[in-house]
Amino acid sequence: MDNYLFNEFQEVTSQAWKTKIQVDLKGADYNDTLLWKTNEGITVKPFYTKEDRTQQNIHLPKKEFNICQSITVEDEKKANSLANDYLKRGANSIEFIVNNHLDYKTLLINIDLQNTVLYFRFKHLNSKLILDISEFINSDNCYFNIDIIGNLASTGNWHKSQNEDHTEIESIIKNATNSICVNTSIYQNSGATITQQLAYTLAHANEYLNHFGKEAAHKIHFNFSIGSNYFFEIAKTRAFRILWNSLLKEYDVKETTAHIFSQPSLRNKTLYDYNVNMLRTTSECMSAILGGADTITNLSYDKLFHKPNEFGERISRNQLLVLKEECELESAQHIANGTYYIESLTNQLAQQALDIFKQIENGGGFLKQLQEGTIQRKIAESAIKEQEQFDNGLLVLLGTNKIQNEKDKMKSDIEIDPFLKKRNKKTLIQPIIQKRLAEKLEQERLENE
Repeated sequence: MDNYLFNEFQEVTSQAWKTKIQVDLKGADYNDTLLWKTNEGITVKPFYTKEDRTQQNIHLPKKEFNICQSITVEDEKKANSLANDYLKRGANSIEFIVNNHLDYKTLLINIDLQNTVLYFRFKHLNSKLILDISEFINSDNCYFNIDIIGNLASTGNWHKSQNEDHTEIESIIKNATNSICVNTSIYQNSGATITQQLAYTLAHANEYLNHFGKEAAHKIHFNFSIGSNYFFEIAKTRAFRILWNSLLKEYDVKETTAHIFSQPSLRNKTLYDYNVNMLRTTSECMSAILGGADTITNLSYDKLFHKPNEFGERISRNQLLVLKEECELESAQHIANGTYYIESLTNQLAQQALDIFKQIENGGGFLKQLQEGTIQRKIAESAIKEQEQFDNGLLVLLGTNKIQNEKDKMKSDIEIDPFLKKRNKKTLIQPIIQKRLAEKLEQERLENE
């Protein structure tokens, strides 16, 4: 009965489809007309069939994704009030961004510590504070964004020194769960290709496994930024799960489901025609959901130029709520399973990333290549290429380098500096520069207002 409706139809091979397409092109070349190559070097075809399925076993989350709201802690009472408000209005996860010391008991008043997924992102390294928070919360739902290699990559310096940082984080790993984060957002926001992002993330994590041993594997989680290449970003998260479990097998670690925290990229966000940012972040959040992210925090449409405000935060949260409740994507992490195109992309991204990862390891490892400047140079090459595509109009950001609204004025509406700031601080290595594509164009427009 299952095949009753299809018994009268013959199967069509991919070669038959290609032949038919070639006839319809009436002499135009199939490869030149319909195939296109991405910055990753992946050739995208006009159609995919079941022959492109790879049927990879991907360890995806079993629970629905968490809606997270990020709060920069400047005043613990105010941050606590915001957190409790957000949790009442649809969020079930909070990320606290901590710049200095912290009165964590005040910060966490009236928050259900056992059932609320909490993230702490520190701008400094203080093992005593982290261990005190871990003991106070006493829950596997608490994640610490501690990434000494990521800090080196983004700032050019260790928190203290290489030895001191590793010694301090070692005590944290021994006594706190979920205590290492690999911040892959650094690579996405600086212009690395997707395959570079995947390879650098894997090599970055491998540095922790090499130093702290396989026992640290279950303490590691990942922070991804999601760009606007919709299907590729879905495949990116899925490809990383394959790569991570492949690496763990080499350490004889039982396969595990990596915990992935995702947020939209900053690289493609714009100052002018800023409402378009809502469309971009909605697409990016959907990629994160379908790719299988565990937790997603959104960016407000005005994050670049406004201080955090109630309206912007509410809109960003509601975007996720609409996707989760009204679009019924609360348990959509398995939807991409079996899709010919995404499975093909996933396999190709994973294979290319693995090749880059092997080159890094043969070159002495990620940290060595970071200290030598090799990683920075590779990312800069990709970023320059992408910037040229934007400047030439091949990469389009609507309202910015295409279909500009000449009446759009922003100079009087800027509350915070939206542009890359020059650093005069002495660094051990060249930091990886995170920069938006539209910055130069926006500065020119502001000068001409």
